[in-house]
Amino acid sequence: MSFKIDRQSVEELNLMGKFRQGSVYALFNKVRTRIGEKLMDEMFAHPLTSAPDINRRTAIFRFYEQEGIAFPFEADQVALMREFIDAGGGKSQAMTMVDTCVMKLLAGITKDNRYKNTLLQLQATIVTLKQCFALLQLLKRNDSPLEDRVSGLLGIMRHDGLRKVLDSDIYKPMSAGTVAAYHHLLRNVLQGEMKDVLRFIAETDVYIAVSQVSREKGFCYAQALDKDQNLLHASDLRHPCIAKAVGNDIMMREGSNVVFLTGANMAGKSTWMKSIGIAMYMAHIGFPVAAAEMVFSVREGIFSSINVADNIAMGYSHFYAEVVRVKEAALAAATGESLLLMFDELFKGTNVKDAFDGTLAVTRGFAEYTNCLFIVSTHIIEVGEELNDLPNVQFCFMPTILEGKIPKYTYALQQGITEDRQGMMIIHNEGIIDLINTI
Repeated sequence: MSFKIDRQSVEELNLMGKFRQGSVYALFNKVRTRIGEKLMDEMFAHPLTSAPDINRRTAIFRFYEQEGIAFPFEADQVALMREFIDAGGGKSQAMTMVDTCVMKLLAGITKDNRYKNTLLQLQATIVTLKQCFALLQLLKRNDSPLEDRVSGLLGIMRHDGLRKVLDSDIYKPMSAGTVAAYHHLLRNVLQGEMKDVLRFIAETDVYIAVSQVSREKGFCYAQALDKDQNLLHASDLRHPCIAKAVGNDIMMREGSNVVFLTGANMAGKSTWMKSIGIAMYMAHIGFPVAAAEMVFSVREGIFSSINVADNIAMGYSHFYAEVVRVKEAALAAATGESLLLMFDELFKGTNVKDAFDGTLAVTRGFAEYTNCLFIVSTHIIEVGEELNDLPNVQFCFMPTILEGKIPKYTYALQQGITEDRQGMMIIHNEGIIDLINTI
């Protein structure tokens, strides 16, 4: 079973993008190697849907964070090793010997650099394997979440031929026979095992880089539960990419799986919803989350509608685009899957009466999907009064504090429905009415 999240939700939460400003990926992408970055891409693109798998991965991240192990490999040497191993083929030992001797002969009488390059790649591979063996010895312990992984890799290192490679001195000249023998062993006999070693190096790169970010930012690792418990609990949850972001608590569970969020524009509703969505996604890839504590039931997908825009190519107005988005969410929820659904300021593109009726109807409708977690925000506070009969709806708001006639936003979540109505005050504060009257 794969985790479902569509392109719009990914973009609204700003999850992906190596060079995208403020993206969650960019926050964590501190890896040293290209293979580490490739694995990071893979993890980000494929959230886990099994609670044991998620908890196993978070345990490894936590282990590296607690141990504070530095990345022991050189990126350029790892790249040379990858090139060396990937170039392997199914040649026999005799053919490998012939090819090596021919390359060495051509290197002596022409400007053919193949032998020199092969030697450099082999030397980088030997150095990297030595560093890997030392790291495995450091990680070898019975109580480690890496116990099985380390044990398997140490089994590879005990191969008789590989022991000779590990014991060799790269600073001493190698004969063509030695180069050919190592070449055949690493690129043919043990090519699969060497690719597994490279995979471990990539894993180590990601685990160390991400755990360092977690330690520096004061993040935590979420505990995953079975989806049937339908639970989301987090304390001091905040947006990971906002400096000095205000944290808030959230508790959603069976019988209280709908959050109705109110507050004025600019009060922080959208950022809070994005923080929840990001935390849920990061928890599913086993990465640290920006919270003091988090426990969650595994979801089968995330669906958000936070920054819906019109679609000129499709001929959609802003309102119709919102309607289409709600329909897509309804179809997703109707499958019976356990989802996190988030809607921010529903039906902004229509009149207040229709927005009121639409928000009320949609909230009531989605509240019936008790296997999902549903969050809806609005500044039409009157809708909340019509939802008091639903036992599974909890009411929260982002307050606005007036200092004289100047609104201030605390971004600190409170229980209940807001009574803030500062829209006209802000209009007057900006002098819009006076400006119009002078024209």
